[in-house]
Amino acid sequence: MLDDYGFDSYETNDFPIAYLLTFRTYGSWHHGDERFSIGRNDMNVYGSPKFQPCVPFADEMKDIQSQPSQTLDKEQRNIVIAAISEVCVHREYLLRALSVRTQHTHAVVSAAIAPEKIVNDFKAYATRKLRAEGGIGGDRKVWSRGASTRYLWKPKHVLAAIDYVLYCQEDIPFDFKEK
Repeated sequence: MLDDYGFDSYETNDFPIAYLLTFRTYGSWHHGDERFSIGRNDMNVYGSPKFQPCVPFADEMKDIQSQPSQTLDKEQRNIVIAAISEVCVHREYLLRALSVRTQHTHAVVSAAIAPEKIVNDFKAYATRKLRAEGGIGGDRKVWSRGASTRYLWKPKHVLAAIDYVLYCQEDIPFDFKEK
């Protein structure tokens, strides 16, 4: 069956074509800051209300952190890239795009499992590899709780997500040449 744009309809599949996954480093985004946030128990349903910015609340959230916020330097980001690549090979996930930033990671991944399992694998492998290679202390929190897991049902959505991850992160890969 075709949709309104002439594409095959994929919504009847058991799993989407891919997921756009985003997860953050510990302490890099607090409830109440200017970027908005979703409550832990709100199930992050599209259109659900977001916490409105509230500087005092955001400041209080920072004050009650058990550890300082985590920022990844270039070496640590390279370790995370290697770990995510390894888990994708080991678990047979198709990694379509990856961007590891100083405070968050974006990935476009195809796999016939729940996206939360993929994110948990990414965080666990990356944390183990960071600790094994001396990139982070053994008691240090690396990742915040949860993740954003967007389901991509149509090829055009997968392509848009790949484009976003690779080319819309404030820097352009060094080998990109404008035509």
